Amino acid sequence: MAFENEESFAASSVEEKYESAVRARANMDRDFLCPICLHTMKDAFLTRCGHNFCYSCIMTHLKNRNNCPCCAQYLTIDLLMPNFLLTKLMNELSASMMLKNASPAEQLRLALEQDADLPPKELDSLLLLLNERKQKLDREEAEINTEIIFDFLHRLQFRKLEAMKEVQSDLQFLKDDIATVERRLRCLLASNKSHSKRVCEESPLSDLDIHTEYGSTSTGGAVSMWRSGQSGAYTPPGEEKLNRAERIRIRNLAYTSVSTDIENDPSVDSPGEYAGAHKIAKKRRVLAQFEELQGAYFLRRRQIAFKECQKQQSQESVSKKGAYKDWDTYDDGLDDFQSILTTYTRYSQLRVVAELHHDDPFQPSSNIVSSIDFDGDDQLFATAGVTRRIKIFNFATVIDDVVDVHCPVTEIPTRSKLSCLSWNKLKKPLVASSDYEGIIAVWDVNRSQVNRSGLLAQHRTVDVPTWVRTRNIHSVVEYEEHEKRAWSVDFSCIDPSMMVSGSDDGKVKVWCINQDASAFSIDMKANICCVKYNPGSSNHIAIGSSDHHIHYYDLRNLRTPLFVFKGHRKAVSYVKFMSSNELVSASTDSTLRLWDVQTDTSVQTLGGHTNEKNFVGLTVNSDYIACGSETSEVFVYHKATSKPSFSHKFRSSYAEDIGDDISFVSAVCWKSESPTMLAANSQGTIKVLELAP
Repeated sequence: MAFENEESFAASSVEEKYESAVRARANMDRDFLCPICLHTMKDAFLTRCGHNFCYSCIMTHLKNRNNCPCCAQYLTIDLLMPNFLLTKLMNELSASMMLKNASPAEQLRLALEQDADLPPKELDSLLLLLNERKQKLDREEAEINTEIIFDFLHRLQFRKLEAMKEVQSDLQFLKDDIATVERRLRCLLASNKSHSKRVCEESPLSDLDIHTEYGSTSTGGAVSMWRSGQSGAYTPPGEEKLNRAERIRIRNLAYTSVSTDIENDPSVDSPGEYAGAHKIAKKRRVLAQFEELQGAYFLRRRQIAFKECQKQQSQESVSKKGAYKDWDTYDDGLDDFQSILTTYTRYSQLRVVAELHHDDPFQPSSNIVSSIDFDGDDQLFATAGVTRRIKIFNFATVIDDVVDVHCPVTEIPTRSKLSCLSWNKLKKPLVASSDYEGIIAVWDVNRSQVNRSGLLAQHRTVDVPTWVRTRNIHSVVEYEEHEKRAWSVDFSCIDPSMMVSGSDDGKVKVWCINQDASAFSIDMKANICCVKYNPGSSNHIAIGSSDHHIHYYDLRNLRTPLFVFKGHRKAVSYVKFMSSNELVSASTDSTLRLWDVQTDTSVQTLGGHTNEKNFVGLTVNSDYIACGSETSEVFVYHKATSKPSFSHKFRSSYAEDIGDDISFVSAVCWKSESPTMLAANSQGTIKVLELAP
């Protein structure tokens, strides 16, 4: 028991000694601190009362007061004296602290700088150790660098092999397609020859003349003449030689330099020369966007190859060699691209057919045409904007009459500025509008007091709900459920009684014109810029909003959208359907995007116009996309290319007065599937534009 007490006493005494040493070191450290700045003293000075301070600190203090900062006794500069011993101790302490915190290499360096007494043997051993350490570090560094370059080269090889596989696959596509096109071209040439032969046989020419005529074409690689026997009778060449000669001719045609054709482009009047010039013009259009068309070609061929691969894997009866190819599908892919190339080369310019003005030169800001739309049979078109009027024009009259001012067939006054129009394609007299007060209205154009055309008389019967109390003599019904400005409205192409609208209040509302309130409502939590019915369905709508996304909804399930298309960097201002599966969107990030609504994928991104703050219009047909620009231009894109194919510049009528910078294209609209379109700008000028060869 006594032993345990002694042991515990010894342990406690050791702990007490350690704690007292720590306290003493802390007190000593505090003694080295200046009472004024609380840092280690520099150039210590001692006062008469026994306190030490930094020289700079105490001098600054004595300039303001004549007392000691610690005990408040009287003190002046004359009563200070330097404390050399404390300064020396402080320097030694600083050196020891620096040495303590330094790295081993730094400690060795400091020791050598201070002329440490090291015998030669120790120096030799140090040098040997340092050399070995350096060599080891060099080897490790070289190993790391070698591994890095090895990894880089391996990755580069992998990517190049993948690129080579892709190039080989693309070359195989080209080889197969060239063979297919050669077969088709041989068939066309053979058909033309048989037709020419029948024409020659019916003409009063001798057999010799016929053979001579055909022999003259043999230089082109088409048919060769051969003699056999003493009689000198002509015998046709064998089928193999004929096919070989035809292939040579076709390849000669394919390898003909397009630049040579363009350089030798003649001014032609005859039909044959016209055909040659027409071909050269088409080649020019292909060369103008060769890279874009190349991308479109390989995109479609790779898609077909991927589908073939999936189909091949799903076939249970595929041979071990895997020699399976769906040639019908393959040729369909080639035909798809050929149809793209045909539509792309069909036109060469965007020309003005007609122009009409209904603007006010004294109030240019009130002339903005915000929306244009054709009726179901393309006889009439309606315009609307900030003028608070819906104007109905006869398209044929605008085209035929060469006048400066075209009078509308009908004008419908409205209470507020209009943002969008939608003509009911199934009930011609009905036009829906959305305005800046959030009102959605349906108008009967036949109720207008101003009616200068008989075209409207044949559509007098319109189903009007019995409950409706119209506030305007022209309107069928008005809805005021939106709380803020309504940007967009659209009639269904399947059900003429249904329409949809979107507003800055973040709500999308579906209406039935036979009811006095909205049928459905979708709260999007963001400003709605555009809405559009799918032309192939009365249940699917696309919504563009300020959240940069397009939301695709099935109205039978409003809880969540079917798809959310993401890719734009700013608000989506327009959405239009090219078909029931293809959706086009426009954004104020100056891009258009083409989407596949079945696979939720982005097919193409188009750019070249300028659109950062205004609604500049968007319209589509089966092949082409048109939009406006804040540079006062209309741009037309082919859906297979990302760059504009055509453009037209609006010239400001009041450029000298108001400047071109405020003019922009504000609305565009195709005339069904024709190459004709309408375009309007912010100064009230409407042009009829047409794609022409």
